[in-house]
Amino acid sequence: MDKPNRGNTIKIKLNGESQPFSEEPIKKEQESSNDSFTKVININEDFNDHDVLLETAAAKESIDESFDWIIPESAENDIQEYKVVSSQNQKKGGKKKTASFTTFSMKRNGGVLKSIIVTAVFAILIGTSFGVLMLKLVISENSKPAVTEPVVVGKGSDKGSEEATSGKGSSIVLGAQNAFIVQGGAFTTKDAATSAASQAKGKGLPAQTLSMSEKEYLFLGVADSIETAKALGAQYKADGFEEVFSKQIPIAEKTVSGITETEKSLLEAASGIFQQLSKVTSTAIVSGSISSEASKEVAGFGDQLSQSADKLKNEKVKNLNKELSSAVESVESFQEKKSKDSLVEAQQHLLNYLSIYYSL
Repeated sequence: MDKPNRGNTIKIKLNGESQPFSEEPIKKEQESSNDSFTKVININEDFNDHDVLLETAAAKESIDESFDWIIPESAENDIQEYKVVSSQNQKKGGKKKTASFTTFSMKRNGGVLKSIIVTAVFAILIGTSFGVLMLKLVISENSKPAVTEPVVVGKGSDKGSEEATSGKGSSIVLGAQNAFIVQGGAFTTKDAATSAASQAKGKGLPAQTLSMSEKEYLFLGVADSIETAKALGAQYKADGFEEVFSKQIPIAEKTVSGITETEKSLLEAASGIFQQLSKVTSTAIVSGSISSEASKEVAGFGDQLSQSADKLKNEKVKNLNKELSSAVESVESFQEKKSKDSLVEAQQHLLNYLSIYYSL
């Protein structure tokens, strides 16, 4: 290859013949006057011929060094098959054993499988035994003959059944309440209280002693309120009995047992009857009269008390009914005779009732 001229002409020899080759720049059409620009190519003049020869020799050398790779052909049957043989020494006369995943997993999981099978067998045996036992128990119970109790025919009177139907053995709880009274004094002994009660009766007043809080009290009258009790005390003072004062006393809750249904009904109504009779009699002593409405109400109490009188068995209950009935009769007597002594008698019966009720 010859040296190139300084110009733009390069000579190339192909097969010993030189072929002229000239490089001329291709002119491009100007696109537009506004977008045109000038391209300038700078050629490095320091680039000498020796460098060109080195680069050409290197390219040629790289082409000469190439060679063809020869790959030997192999037959399809040349590939050999290898088998994995157990590393353990084989016993004499024994056969070769090949390792497999199935036998390995069976040996490893054999203990778990065995325990599951044993547990299932024991569960079946226990369940079967329990079922047979229960079946025998059911058969033995059904095979027993039925036992019938003999019917006992009662003989004699029917008093026991009458007492049972009447409600004997019932109980009642009487709620706490208050009583409004006119007090004539408090004493340390029973004899002193009894003597004072006799003196009060001698003066034409009702009187009743009652043991409370380790003392003996003398009561001269009862009322339905503290105002009525004060008015009754003022009336007693006007009659000449000055040592009186009015107050309220509490009566605690009481439970009465061993009574019949009739007695129970009477005790339920007795407190209301007592309150109304106390109001009627105390007001009548102060005013000197009883209204017609109050008279009708008192007559109704008399009918109610008389109907249950013959059916009462408890002595205290019978005494309570007796005192209330006597108070009703005294009020009715006052309505006929207009005598103040009848009202005093009615108050006396009510004081007796209070003493019995307190001792229940």
